[in-house]
Amino acid sequence: MKLSSSVSTPDAQLDLRGTPCPINFVRTKLRLEKMSPGALLEVWLDPGEPIEQVPDSLTMAGYQVEQITDCTGYFSLLIRRPVTV
Repeated sequence: MKLSSSVSTPDAQLDLRGTPCPINFVRTKLRLEKMSPGALLEVWLDPGEPIEQVPDSLTMAGYQVEQITDCTGYFSLLIRRPVTV
């Protein structure tokens, strides 16, 4: 029997705290492009401009932002690479 949870375990993790815009978006996008279709990436971002800009930019680029979690001092994003881009 397979147990399913509401949040999947990420296939990879990227810590971009302290990384300015737009470099954090570029690094996230490059990492997602290396991953398998359907894979899940967890990205850590700073509050302020990074969390305001990066999720919208990823959505416009065709990626699926599944979850944003406020981790006190930084944010955790779960982004899924679509099966077809």
